[in-house]
Amino acid sequence: MGTAMVTGASAGLGLEFAWQLATARHDVVLVARDGERLHRLAGQIEAAAGVRTEVIVADLSDRDQIEPLVERLQHPIRPVGLLVNNAGFGIAQPFVGGDLAREEVALDVMVRAVLVLSHAAAGAMVQRRRGAILNVASIAALLASGTYSAHKAWVRAFTEGLAVELRGTGVTATALCPGFVHTEFHERGGIDVAAFPSASFLNPEDVVAAALADVRRGAVISTPSLRYKLAAGSARMAPRWAIRAVGRYRRELGRGHGAPGGATAWSAHDERTA
Repeated sequence: MGTAMVTGASAGLGLEFAWQLATARHDVVLVARDGERLHRLAGQIEAAAGVRTEVIVADLSDRDQIEPLVERLQHPIRPVGLLVNNAGFGIAQPFVGGDLAREEVALDVMVRAVLVLSHAAAGAMVQRRRGAILNVASIAALLASGTYSAHKAWVRAFTEGLAVELRGTGVTATALCPGFVHTEFHERGGIDVAAFPSASFLNPEDVVAAALADVRRGAVISTPSLRYKLAAGSARMAPRWAIRAVGRYRRELGRGHGAPGGATAWSAHDERTA
């Protein structure tokens, strides 16, 4: 029991994290841009699970709007025991010729916000000598899928480094690296899911349950499902020229199946737009 903060809580994996944490009797701090959806969710969770909820409406690409989250994570009286850095979105454009402003927003949401919030949470948690940080990365971190892969590779590497630094403090850091998940991500990214085998998709309930179980046992990398564990192992062992070849194939596949600019990001979430 305790309090968990979930960014990108109004849709996709963030929504599932909020519900599973609440049904496990954790109070939840819900963060997203859509205040109406957040307040509706907060009411539903309180009625169904009987826990306390807090709503913080924030655009994580805006440094000023992150400050209330930093202050909440550092609150001395009402500690946050679990931070779930989940907010993110598919860029859905090529880098060359794409909108640079959109790339900068993606960098702010999926890299800088993770850095800032993890720093605030880790500092407060280490002082209490307990807590956990769960950063949502992706199996894309091991691939060559444009700047989305680069952002998620940073999240994975950052979380591993943070876990090393936190060893012995009572605080843990875990990177969640899922593959395809049935969420709103693909619809919002203009990606035709029919282009991919149905067996490649995971249920969000299973992904979140596996992630929270890995957090409880202090795992540094969480890769839900045997199929994606095998895929991740293959990607780590494969020569980088082979990984780049897969990236080229997926780019061409995306162009034929409705992904703008050939973008077919491997992702579990698209919560910034919610």
